Amino acid sequence: MNRFQKSPARFQGWGRIASAAFFLLVLALFLLGLDSLSGTTARQEAEGLKNFILQSAVHCYALEGFYPDSLGYLEDHYGLQYDRDKYVVSYEIIGSNLMPDVSVITLS
Repeated sequence: MNRFQKSPARFQGWGRIASAAFFLLVLALFLLGLDSLSGTTARQEAEGLKNFILQSAVHCYALEGFYPDSLGYLEDHYGLQYDRDKYVVSYEIIGSNLMPDVSVITLS
């Protein structure tokens, strides 16, 4: 038997199909991982915005003796800036001496 004899042509196609399938599998796993990473980053950004708003409100309370009555006050006096096309912020006042309820929703 000749060691260097080529295999029949019908078996060479399976190697190409297996290689293409493996490549598509690796690509799909990579894209799933990338999507998961971007979702985690978006949640962390929203949580960071919420924490900054609460810290600014507490800072205002410590300096001025009351919690701000709106996000506009925090924007004017404490440098709050955020992307309104990306986030919706709910800032609910309970009282001037009670910490406000803050919710941040990420828009898709």
